[in-house]
Amino acid sequence: MSSSSSNVPNEVELHPEIDLDHVPRHVAIIMDGNGRWAVDRGLERNAGHREGIESVREIIRACRDYGVEALTLYAFSIENWNRPKDEVSELMRLLEEYLETELAEVMEHEAQVRSIGRLDRLPPSTRRAVEHAVAETKNNQGMKLVFALSYGGRTEIVDAARRLARDAELGKIDPEGIDEKGFAAYLYAADLPDPDLLIRTGAEQRVSNFLLWQIAYAELHLSEKMWPEFRRAEFESALVDYQRRERRFGLTSDQVRDGEGADS
Repeated sequence: MSSSSSNVPNEVELHPEIDLDHVPRHVAIIMDGNGRWAVDRGLERNAGHREGIESVREIIRACRDYGVEALTLYAFSIENWNRPKDEVSELMRLLEEYLETELAEVMEHEAQVRSIGRLDRLPPSTRRAVEHAVAETKNNQGMKLVFALSYGGRTEIVDAARRLARDAELGKIDPEGIDEKGFAAYLYAADLPDPDLLIRTGAEQRVSNFLLWQIAYAELHLSEKMWPEFRRAEFESALVDYQRRERRFGLTSDQVRDGEGADS
C-alpha cells in the first residue's frame, strides 16, 4: 500500500491491498436493495431505507479515508416517483433528516454537497434541505458528495440538449463546432471527472438510467449484497477489484504498459 496520501487519519486501518495512488477519483453508486432487504426480514420496506442510511454514512467515510475525490449516490430516480406515496414520503423525510444530522460532520471534513436532477419536483421542505446543505458547503474544498435526486440519465441528456439548443439559437455557439467535450459541458455536474468506478448493489446487473453519458468507460462492480448490507468491507473489496482491472480506453495492453493510456 502506498503511503503517499497524507490525508488519511492515522487511526484508520486501511486495507493492505489498496494502493492509495490508484484509487478511483470518482465513484458512483446505485444503492439498490433496501426494500428487498427489509421484506426478506419480515419488515416494512421503509425499514430498509432507514437501515440504508447507515450504509451511506459508512461509505462516505470510507471514500474520505481512501482519498476519493467525488462520490455520486443514486438516491432517488425519476422512475421512483411511481412508487407508493407513503414510501416516497418516507424517502424524502429520511433525506431531510440525513442532511440535517450529518451537516456538522460534512463541514468538519470540508466535504462539498451537490445535487443533480430535476429538483423542482422535490417537496418544498426537501428542496429547502438540499439547497441549504449545498449553500452551506459550497466553499468547502474536500470530497464532492453528489446526491442524484429526481434524476434520470436520459433526462439529463435531454436537459443538456435543450440548453445547448438555446445557446445555439442565440448565437452563443456554432452547431458545427459541437463535439463531445462541448456537449458534456452542458451536463448537470460538468466540472466533475467521469466516474472511474460504478458500483451497483442488490444483485442486479443493469445501470438503470444512471449517468449514462458519464459512465462510458467506468469499471463496473456488481455486488450481491443489498444496500443495507454494503458497508466498508464491501467497499474495500470493490476498490481491490477495481485496481486489478486494466483500463485501456481503446488502447492495447502493450500501449497501456508503455504509459500511453489514461490513468485513473
